[in-house]
Amino acid sequence: MQMPVNNFKNALAEQVPLFGCWAGFATGYAAEIIAGTGFDWLLIDGEHAPNTVPTILAQLQAVAPYPTAPVVRCVNQDPALIKQLLDIGAQTLMVPMVESAEQAAALVRATRYPPHGIRGVGGGLVRATRWDGVDDYLHKAHESLCLITQVESPKGVEHAEAIANTDGVDAIFIGPADLSVGMGHAGNPGHPDVQRAIEKVIKIVQAAGKPVGILAPLEEDARRYQALGCQFIAVGIDISLLRQGALSTVARYKAHSTQAPSSTY
Repeated sequence: MQMPVNNFKNALAEQVPLFGCWAGFATGYAAEIIAGTGFDWLLIDGEHAPNTVPTILAQLQAVAPYPTAPVVRCVNQDPALIKQLLDIGAQTLMVPMVESAEQAAALVRATRYPPHGIRGVGGGLVRATRWDGVDDYLHKAHESLCLITQVESPKGVEHAEAIANTDGVDAIFIGPADLSVGMGHAGNPGHPDVQRAIEKVIKIVQAAGKPVGILAPLEEDARRYQALGCQFIAVGIDISLLRQGALSTVARYKAHSTQAPSSTY
């Protein structure tokens, strides 16, 4: 059996724009709905959504038949957790709050088998190998893996060049919300200082020859970041889309209601 293709990594190499959606419901049912709507990629959020390894596995299985590429965000940089996520078949990992080249290099090692890393061998126990069905998985696994490190703090911005130039880091993703908090502008990622930091990181990552991504639910922001050079942009959040749709729907009816409904009791 051949190694499963990482369509997201291949698309990054082709330098095509990729528009994604954040998946925060932590269920395969909701993830499958989004996977069928046309987004290029889907961020299965293990950091802020109530996900566990089994719920992430369920979502990977649910979206597998669809063209939308799953990206899994870890809750932290724990190599033991990274090993589990890779073993259940995550091929693209996004890791939050990377602030140095040393951290980035440690993450690369966590995704590699010895002698190039520290990833443990699960063999026939794990979905990634299709239960020992993939030919020569131990020697080829790294070819289909995509490691995205998040720059989302002032320290990360300071060391963005070293992080981006770390061998094995495939792309950088900017987190405007955390960056704005870290810079003293909580709730205001549009602040000029934050925007200058974002533009700085974009230029640095481009100079390193790596793709750069960002979260931008507002279309105006997304278009601007794309023009600045961001290749993969999360333009929606499933929970927000549901809430906005629900608010809009109920408002249309309540706006035309002139009196409270009579009691049915």
